[in-house]
Parts: sequence; structure tokens; C-alpha cells
Amino acid sequence: MRVTQMMLSTNSLRHINQGYNRLASLQDQLATGKKITRPSQDPVVAMKGMRYRTQVTEVEQFKRNLSEAYNWLDTADAALDQATETLRRIRELATQGANDSYNAEERANIAKEIQQLREHLQSLANTKSSHRFIFNGTDTTNAPIIDMEKIDIGLETLFDPNTELDKIELSYDGKIFKEVSSDGGQIVFEAVGQEDVQLIVEENGNKVTFTRPNPDSSASEPTITETLRPADVIASYNDAVSINTQTVEIELLKGVTIPVNVDPANIFNNALFGDIIRLEHALNDPSISGKDLTGYIDNIFGHIDQFVAERAELGARVNRVEMMESRLMEQEVSAKNIMSNNEDADIEQVIINLTIQETVHRAALAVGARIIQPSLLDFLR
Repeated sequence: MRVTQMMLSTNSLRHINQGYNRLASLQDQLATGKKITRPSQDPVVAMKGMRYRTQVTEVEQFKRNLSEAYNWLDTADAALDQATETLRRIRELATQGANDSYNAEERANIAKEIQQLREHLQSLANTKSSHRFIFNGTDTTNAPIIDMEKIDIGLETLFDPNTELDKIELSYDGKIFKEVSSDGGQIVFEAVGQEDVQLIVEENGNKVTFTRPNPDSSASEPTITETLRPADVIASYNDAVSINTQTVEIELLKGVTIPVNVDPANIFNNALFGDIIRLEHALNDPSISGKDLTGYIDNIFGHIDQFVAERAELGARVNRVEMMESRLMEQEVSAKNIMSNNEDADIEQVIINLTIQETVHRAALAVGARIIQPSLLDFLR
């Protein structure tokens, strides 16, 4: 086959052009730090890169979710801590009031301070985090307690023809009672979870009878019946305090969600505020002796224990979130390392290859200049 000058020139130009392309590719790698800048350069690397980037993006989103979870948990823990201290102060005041050396006026002053503490508990129940109420289940746009007057509506309301008794709860001795029957002037309420503990309200709310099983199994009377002071039983609407018990869950790992809120029904409920109001009424009643006030102190102890239990559960969740955070950090390092191995160029190797290609390119230009025949212009110089 005859090799012409045109063939030599064409091949030389083609090889030089290919060298330019290789130089451009190496310069792109050096400038961007990536193996490829277009999927067509290496479809396998591109497809793997998309998958690895998705994994890294998920990890980054979970890190943002972690921040949100910590915000909820820390805010709830701080609110429960303040509420516990408030209840302890109420207990101390109740213990002081139980001293018979205090006169009626001094006990009334104690009752006023307890009222202020109760209102402080209401503000704690309405705690917000990032403009969301944390003690109202999934209904984070509305406050769990809007109207405190719905917590103490008076027993006479039960006998109002317009009152829906199924929406009324009675609070007594740390328990919640719901209506089970109504017969004329007598309304029977039953303790939640205790069918044999009842309150019977009669005479337009002026008479309240409390019945419970006799703890002495050998006694002749299986049931103990007590007549209570009407002011010692608090009637409330069942929605006076949040009734939304749904959990707010945040996904912290793929397929793993953690509840970050506290069930308000376990802490800020009608039983809590009802027992505090009962204590206020007792302190304002001159006929109540110090011994009678001891029972109210025991009720406050029970609520403190409930708050402590909720904080303990919350603390356990915080510990789990911290463990998940540590695992997430490890996943982030691993995901970014895998993505880097797939996409990032080896800069040292790229520089060496670029230097070699520049040498080859210069040699190609020099050889091409000798192969191509002199033109007429060369003779005219």
C-alpha cells in the first residue's frame, strides 16, 4: 500500500488531537478532583456514585433529624425537671400547712402560693419547642391547656340538663372517675381501671359518697363507705387537659424511629391539677385538721413519682439516641469513604500522567513537524 503525504499528515493530526483530548481529560481530573465529569466517561462509576451519594444524603438527613430529636428530648426533660421541683415545693407547703400551729389565715396564704405554683405547672404543660407544643401529642399547634376553668367546674354542673356526663371526669385521691350510670338525682362515677371504687354524687352535688373494697378480707363489711366533703371532689371536662396521646416519632436510622414526646396523660392530667385544687380547698377550710392534710401530701408524692418515672423513661430514650448518633457517625465516615474511592481521582497519579502526556504531546508535535513536507511558504521565507 502506498503511503502518501496526506495520509501521514492526517494520521499525525489525528494522534495530536487525541493527545489533546487526553490532556483535557487529565486537566479536568486535576481541576475537579473527580475521575469523571460526565456519566458517558464511565457509566459504571456514575451509577455507583449516584447510589453512594444517596446513602450520604440519607446520613446527612438523619443527622438533621438527630438535632431535632435532641431539641425535643432536652426541652421535655427541662420542663419535667421544673415541674418536679414545683411539685416538691407544693409538697413542702402542704407539709407546713399540716402543722396545727398554723392558723386559718396562714393556711390561706399557703393556698395562694400553691395556686400560683399550679398556674406555673400549667405554663410548663404548654411548653413549646420550635413553636410546637411538646406535651400535646401530635397536635403540636394547639396548647394542651387552654382554659383552666374547665378543670374545676363544680359538682352542681353535673345536674345541669345541658351537661353531657360522658365528657365529665371527677378527680379524687389521685384517681380519675368516669360516669357509669345516672338515675334521677344520683350519678355514679367509677374509678378508671378499678370497677369496685366509686363516687356517688347526690342532692345537686351537695352530697358525695365514696365506696371502696375493704382491705380486711375478714371484716363483716366487704365495702367501706365514706361521706366526702363536696369541695374535696373536683369535676372537670375530660378535654380540659390534652387528650391526644399519639406519639411524635422521628426517623434516626433507615426504618428506625424514636418517640421524642412525653404522653401528657401520664403527667399533666386532670388528676394532677384536681389534687392540687383539692389541697387548695382544704387549706382554705378552717375545719380541716393537720392530720386530714396528710392524705393530700401522699397524693402529691404519687404525682412526683410519676414525673420521676417519665423522666427516667425519657433519659433511657436519650441514651438510645446517643448510641444511634455514634452509629450514624460511623456510617457517615464509611459512606463518604466509599464514595471517595469511587469518584475521587488519585491526584498524585493524575499529575504523573499529565506530565507524561505533556511529554508525549510535545514529542508528537515535534515528529509531526518533521513528517509534514515543507510548503511553498517555507521556500519563500
